[in-house]
Amino acid sequence: MRILQIAPLWERLPPPAYGGTEAVAHLLVEELVRLGHEVTVCASGDSQTSAVLQACYPKSLRTADDIEAKSFYSWQHAVLSLRDADAYDIVHNHAGEEVMALSHLVRSVPMLTTMHCLITADSRFIWDRYPGYYNTISAAQRRTMPGIQGGSFAGVVHNAIDVASFPFEDEKGDTLLFLGRVSPEKGPEAAVEVARRSGKRLIIAGKVDAADREYYRMKVAPLIDGVQVRFAGEADAKMKRELYGQAQAVLMPIAWEEPFGLVLAEAQACGTPVITFRRGAAPEIVRHGETGFVVDNIDEMVEAVGRTREINPAKCRENVERRFDAPIMAANYLAVYRRILEQERSRRGLQPAGAGGIGDRASDNRTTARVA
Repeated sequence: MRILQIAPLWERLPPPAYGGTEAVAHLLVEELVRLGHEVTVCASGDSQTSAVLQACYPKSLRTADDIEAKSFYSWQHAVLSLRDADAYDIVHNHAGEEVMALSHLVRSVPMLTTMHCLITADSRFIWDRYPGYYNTISAAQRRTMPGIQGGSFAGVVHNAIDVASFPFEDEKGDTLLFLGRVSPEKGPEAAVEVARRSGKRLIIAGKVDAADREYYRMKVAPLIDGVQVRFAGEADAKMKRELYGQAQAVLMPIAWEEPFGLVLAEAQACGTPVITFRRGAAPEIVRHGETGFVVDNIDEMVEAVGRTREINPAKCRENVERRFDAPIMAANYLAVYRRILEQERSRRGLQPAGAGGIGDRASDNRTTARVA
């Protein structure tokens, strides 16, 4: 199958530190290539991939400090990514609404958009007019979309991680960990309160975006004393694996309907239980009482800290290996691609794909696609 993957331009593939969407897109691309598919990925020029790389800009926008109007570059990225779309069997969009807005100009090839974020009041205009297919990354995310008029829902495909790259540790320390963006919706203030009420040390390892700098300065920085509460900065791949492995538990007091949350899976891969609020996809990822605790308030989170020794680290690892490893995600997306291609063939009145396999570029498929 010939597949065009469109990643955001904000981070390179794979991201050196924070970058959930880019991390997932990279894993999917690498697994599809490993399975023998012809994959082109549209991403920043500093990306590292086994696929054919198509880049409109030599570096990720996050590192482009000399650019102010970065949205212009994202639009150019979307346009150039779709320029040769009809050379592929399917387009898989991870880059959001810019590509969706341009999808009306791509009529010969089906597009699947993975919904990595929540729909906002501003983006709903695009979603209501989107003509392609879309999937969500959790059942919880799907429930946030009542009344959306555009697109055809293609199912739920959970995100994944490269489980083998996360070292398993069954001997845990006594320090709690908060890892993620330092922003109000992630709940770092609540994590500090839980640590203090539990009498535990807390490490905060997080990215502080420009939009959150004032929040960090006013609300979070005063809570960091360097003794009980320590700020480690943004964790790269090596650091976060070390932090996960050493932690007694990872705290996720999220204050929004988070669509997935890779931290939930990454921590469990290292054998570390997660204590999370019952928001978004958390109950889909953490098995309450088995791989962590899903709670409703700070009091329950404090209580759960005292119960983390009940969690078997091996069960945490097993949960992620069985449900959230990269080959599983790739197989699920391939199943979605094939369903979409069969639906498109049926809609255009074509015969089912033959022995060459669904999505192979047989001459009749190419000809019909070009004139449809």
